Order: sequence, then C-alpha cells, then structure tokens
Amino acid sequence: MPELSPQRVAVRSSWPRGFAPIAILAALTTLSGCGRQQGQRITVTGSSTVAPLATEIGKQFEQQNPGWRVDVQMGGSSRGIADVRSGSAMVGMVSRALKPAERDLKARTIALDGIALIVNKANPIQNLSDAQIVGIYTGKIRNWREVGGAAAPITVVNKAEGRSTLELFLEHFKLKAPQVKASIVIGDNQQGILTVSKDPNAIAYVSIGTASYEATHGAAIRLLPLEGTPPTLAVVQSGRYPLARPLNLVTRPDPTPPVRRFLDYASSPQVDGLINKQFFVVPRR
Repeated sequence: MPELSPQRVAVRSSWPRGFAPIAILAALTTLSGCGRQQGQRITVTGSSTVAPLATEIGKQFEQQNPGWRVDVQMGGSSRGIADVRSGSAMVGMVSRALKPAERDLKARTIALDGIALIVNKANPIQNLSDAQIVGIYTGKIRNWREVGGAAAPITVVNKAEGRSTLELFLEHFKLKAPQVKASIVIGDNQQGILTVSKDPNAIAYVSIGTASYEATHGAAIRLLPLEGTPPTLAVVQSGRYPLARPLNLVTRPDPTPPVRRFLDYASSPQVDGLINKQFFVVPRR
C-alpha cells in the first residue's frame, strides 16, 4: 500500500476530529433530499376503463410538475386493488365502487361512466330487452334471427375474470360467471370494440365513454339502449342510466404526500377538460 504524502497527511490532520466525514455525509443527505423533493415516480395500475383518462391526467400533471413521472399500467380493477395492497403500486384504478371487503382502501372518484351493450354498425338490431340479453349470454338465444335480426349465429363477447365491467354486468343481470357461454373472452374495452367492429355478428358490453369515443372516431359499432334508456353521457350524468358506475383511484388510507398531491390534482377542476375529451362524466365535487 503506497504511503500518503506529508502534504495529504497535513491536510487531513487539519480537520477537527470526526468533522469531515460528518460534514460530507450531511451534504450528501441534503442533496439527496433535494432530489427527492424535485421529482417523484408514481405508479398507477388497474382498470382499462380508467387507464386512458389516468394517462392523460398523468401527462398534464407531469407538464405542470417538472421532474415527476406518472407510470400507468392496465390489468383490470382487481389488479389495481391487489397492487395497492401489496405495495407494488401507489395508486389503483378501479372502475366501480369499493366493496365492503375493500374498506381497508380509500377511493377518490375522478369521473363517472356507464356500461353499454354494443353491436356492429351493420347489425340491424336497435334494441334488446333484458331477457333477450340474458338469453344471448347464457346460450339460450344463439342466432340473431331469434331476436329480429339476420339469420346468423351470435358471437358472444365476454370480459375476463378480474374485470369490474364483468362483475357489474353479472350483478345487473343477476347472472353467475359459469352461466355465461362466451364465444370470445377479452380483457380491455379496446379489445371488445375491435372485435365487434370487425365481426358483424358480435355483441359485447363495454364502457359508454370508451365506446362513444371510438364510435365518433370511426369504429363500426353502435351502442344499444338498456331498459329503453339511451346510453349517453347526459343520461349517466342525470343518474337515470341503469348501469352506471364511479371511476376511482384507490390508495391505502394514509397515502404519501406525493400520492396525495397527484390525487388532489386528478380530482380537481383542472382535469375536467380531459374527462370530457375521454367521453366520461365530471362528478359532482
């Protein structure tokens, strides 16, 4: 090991005992603390219905808070709940109200939405009764001819387990998951819309907001009334739509200051324009 030069020894011996390491450590700690204050990474996972809105909110939040990053990932409402509980995500996206068994979490409603049945734009069907919808999804009605449509087999599109849209659909029509006889099982709303737009004999149920947006941007789909009630945002906002739901961001009861800051922003009037652009309803605040 090489010997230290006298000059270096003299410099070291000029420090008060124990001062230099403590001073350097304090300076590094202060700088590290400043870095944490200047930027944060917030992880958000869950509902595919909420994800497009949360992504846009995240982008706008990042623009107004340089150095911050909002990372949004889909996977269904169940994933959002599980990830927040496990700590693998700071915020969960859940497109329904919390259940009694989920009271260990806290929900912040950022928008309102509904669930609509959709068919291909070429399908002549304009209305389906609840009984007909149940018949189609349980396999008792297999051909569009049986409900006044063309003579063609029905392609039944169902949501995968863990999706809140599936849970709400089953609850509304008083069905159990094993009763549904699906031709195709899809994950997010976009998959359902794409499937129906390409198959003139398909039927699916998806977010009104997402379906309305895609229909106005060229998707070959049509939203069907539910119980005779048109699936529009105005009807959802009025409270008259029979299958409406809150779109929530959920956290643990005591979120960290950075997460609270993001939640406050995501539920403020600053995001109302984004909610409208995504074809959702601004909640009452």
